[in-house]
Amino acid sequence: MADRTVFISGGAGGLGGAVTAAFVSSGWRVVVPVRPAGRAAEPAALPGEAGDGVLRVAADLTDPEQVAAAVKVAGGAAGAPLRAVVNLAGGYAAGGLVHETPVADFEQMIFRNLRPTYLVTRSALPYLLEAGGGSVVCVSSRAALAPFPGAAGYVTAKAAVLAFASAVAAEYRQSGVRCNTVLPSIIDTPANRAAQPSADHSRWVAPAEIAGVIRFLASDESAPTSGATVPVYGRA
Repeated sequence: MADRTVFISGGAGGLGGAVTAAFVSSGWRVVVPVRPAGRAAEPAALPGEAGDGVLRVAADLTDPEQVAAAVKVAGGAAGAPLRAVVNLAGGYAAGGLVHETPVADFEQMIFRNLRPTYLVTRSALPYLLEAGGGSVVCVSSRAALAPFPGAAGYVTAKAAVLAFASAVAAEYRQSGVRCNTVLPSIIDTPANRAAQPSADHSRWVAPAEIAGVIRFLASDESAPTSGATVPVYGRA
């Protein structure tokens, strides 16, 4: 039986599948929120998903009440307290230069990338504190440190995620809750290969490689580390 729980937002995505598998293989109780099929969300195991070591709960990660309910499932297991949170949920959309970008598009990037990270972390912190400490791992992007043209909203959102993670690390360090951030470059996923078919995919970083770093940051092996910004660029 697992003696600790991890909550992984975005666990169904290209990177999320590898991260989820890494935690399952290490013996964690894994809770993954998935997009609800209808308007109502009920935090319970979903049909057809049993047997892979993952408990999936329906939740809209932009809705505070649904996030709180999903995190409650993660924090409610006797003998397997919530000890780690991995914030993978986010999104990317290309755009024009700043003066060509509608404010709605700019704000949408912040909404998709920062809001879920904030809501999940806020809901999880009381459980981590109750358990005597734990780890929060956020996913930003190399673009937060090295912007490129045509993505001002995305760049700003990922920089905000990095700043938020730093704030969490500063506020909760004395309580035993750590917060670190990984910064991927281009991840070698089917979607990214389809978008850039002529690129040198051998230079991209594999999801499993990033998953190993995230698992380490969530584990007791990285106990002295908080407030770190960890590049996971591969050779890109």
